[in-house]
Formats: sequence, structure tokens, C-alpha cells
Amino acid sequence: MAANPQPTAVNDDGILPIVRVPILDRKQALFAYELLFPRPAGSDIEAASLTHTQATLSAIADGSLKRLVRDNRAFLHMSRDLLMQHADILRHNARLSASISAEVGNDEQLLLRLRELKGQGCLFMLEDFTLPADPLHRAGVDALLRIVQFAKVAVDHRHPVAARAHMDYVHAFGVKVIVTGVDTHETFVDYADQDVDGFQGKYLLRPERVDMPRLTPSKLGVLRLMGALQDPDNGPVELGKIIRDDAILSYKLLGCVNSAYFALPRQLKSVEQAAVFFGVNRMRNWIFTMAVSGMDERPPELLRLALIRAHMCEQLARSVKPELQEMAFTAGLFSLLDTLMNVSMAYVLEHLPLALEIREALLEGVGPFAPILDQIRHWEQGEIDGDSASHEQQMLKMATIYHDAASWADHVYAFADGSASAED
Repeated sequence: MAANPQPTAVNDDGILPIVRVPILDRKQALFAYELLFPRPAGSDIEAASLTHTQATLSAIADGSLKRLVRDNRAFLHMSRDLLMQHADILRHNARLSASISAEVGNDEQLLLRLRELKGQGCLFMLEDFTLPADPLHRAGVDALLRIVQFAKVAVDHRHPVAARAHMDYVHAFGVKVIVTGVDTHETFVDYADQDVDGFQGKYLLRPERVDMPRLTPSKLGVLRLMGALQDPDNGPVELGKIIRDDAILSYKLLGCVNSAYFALPRQLKSVEQAAVFFGVNRMRNWIFTMAVSGMDERPPELLRLALIRAHMCEQLARSVKPELQEMAFTAGLFSLLDTLMNVSMAYVLEHLPLALEIREALLEGVGPFAPILDQIRHWEQGEIDGDSASHEQQMLKMATIYHDAASWADHVYAFADGSASAED
């Protein structure tokens, strides 16, 4: 029997343990976020949803959930009780939609409520289901397909022929398909020309397979910049000289550090001043951040994930080895460098002199940063290890770190793509 999580409240800061997992469209733009409650691997999503029901309501009421997903649509798994007793959260939050399980298809009272909510403009997504042979249960699935606007179809455990047949069944009801379990770029390509509205899976975090590794001039430029910044003898003046010729990078960097988000006591007018104020190592990581965020040929959500990893890695290292926290930031940011550059990690690191601790973590999965990165990867998938009280405390700590990292990443990325202003 799968382990069920124990009841949990939000942490002292009122932050809900929740992870946003992107669903992308065929152009790799964000279609929506799915919101997951981190839970022990193998545990029941329904139990996790019930565990955090009150916390979810609080997060929606005080706006913290909206801040996490910005103005994007978000699908949240909602239990029967949540739908029956608190349907107003859907009516009053236009960007929030419900993800529901196929097991509720024979609940006539709930079906009535779902039809009522649909009539009021609410959106629903049916989670992946196995089409039952039993006529009664099949009728329940069909009843849900007449209500929902979206349905997940998992392709990681289905033969392509079976997956397409499943998609055809869903489409027969006029329901849009969200393909999940897309763990390779080859799988994405297989379904990208199908009638599919969204894609979800680990493929976003992996480089595409190419016969001959090649770095475009813009990517080589980013790597040269990063390599030049690695010199330990660089001071504030040297950092300023390195990026002086990149007016756009300097403008974005200073705009971000001077924004209201950081509430500095005075405006910093140069990279040199910023390096003196924040410290050389901190400013080096800021330049890394802006350089990576400026790679606009990559999906924006991939860039945000790299920034979230960097911030989380730094914060987690602070409680383990404080002297390594700025190096941990680099390890987190560069953990997706192979995907950002679309070449193997070994190939990209040939062009980039990094500290041994970072190279070991990125290439071999060993050293002080490897367990931190593993912890972050599990969190990204909505997983935690075990369900003991100590793990519960760790989950609440991770929730705070993740929430701060996501907010920071969204802010920084907004400056990198030019959509933010100094007042933000």
C-alpha cells in the first residue's frame, strides 16, 4: 500500500509546499502550470491534496498562489471534498483550473457540481486514465469527458499506437489533449505534429540529440564571457572591463540590481560600484545569470528553471557549507548548461574553466554539490524522501526556499527579456 503523507500546515511564513510544473505548447511557450504537492514517491496524490486542502485555500485567499504562477493559468488537483465544499475558489479565481481524477466519474452529485461550474466558465482537466472495460465505469469516464475541456494522455507507459488511439477517444468528445510523460525530444517530435495542445515531461531538461556538437556564435560568446569571469584575480574594475563592451548586458544588470525588489539604499551607477557593494563573487554570479537569461533561443521556462536551481542551490548550501554558497549558485545555474547550449555537459565544460567541486557535481554527480542538486531535482518532480517528522520539516524548509527562488527567478528573467522596469 502506498504511504500517505501526514497532515501538514503551511510553514511559519504562510508558504504552501507546492511546486509549479510547466506545461508547454508546441512552440515551447508556457501553456499553463500544473501545481503539485511534494509527497513521498509512490504516495497517493488524493491523500496529498486532502492533507493540504486548508493550506491551499489560505494560499489562494491571500494571493500567494497567484504570485507563484504570475498571470498564467494553473491546474491544481482538487479532491471531491474541495470541489463540493469550496467551489467558490474556482469561480473567483479566473486563472485557476481544477485537475480531477477519473475515479469520480460515477459520483452523480459531483458531476452535477462540475456541470454547474463549467456553465460559469470554470475549466477542468481530466488526469490520465485507463479506459475501463466495465460499462458502468466507462460511462463514468465518458461523463467526465463531456464536462472537461482538457485531458492528460500519458505516453511514457503506452505504445505509440495505443497512445494515439487514446487521444482519438478523447478528441471524439471535443476535449483537448495534454500529452504527459514526454521524457525525450524524440517523443516530443513524434507528437508535435499531432492534435495536441500541451506537452509535459523531462524532455525540457535534457539536450536534444545532435550528430555533431556545435555551439552557435552567440553561445560561444556567452561561454567566453563566463570563462573570462572565472579568473580568481578579477576585482570590481576587471569585472567592469569584461562586460563594458556589452551595453545591453550592462543595462539589464544595473536595471535589475537597482530595482525596487532589492530596495538598495542608493542607486548603483556602474558594474564596478555593484561589485563593490555586493562583492565580486556575488556580482560574477549576477553576470552569469543575466548572460544565461539572455539566450532567447531557448524556452523561457528552461531559463527560469536554471535560475530557480541556482538560487535554491545557494540557499541549501548556506546551511551545510556557508563558505561554498556562492560556488553552489554557479553549480545550480550551470546544472542545465548542457540543455541551454544543447550539447553534452562534457563538451560544454571543455570551453569553461570551473572549480573542481562544480565539475565533479556536473559531470560525475559527486562532491559537496551533488546531493544538493539531487534534492532540487526531486523537488522539481514533486517528490520528497519519506514521510517522517524530520522530512516534514525539511519539506517546509524547501517550500520557503523554492517560493523565494521562483519569485527571484521570475523577477530576474523579466529584466533579462526586457519586460520589467526599475519599479518592479
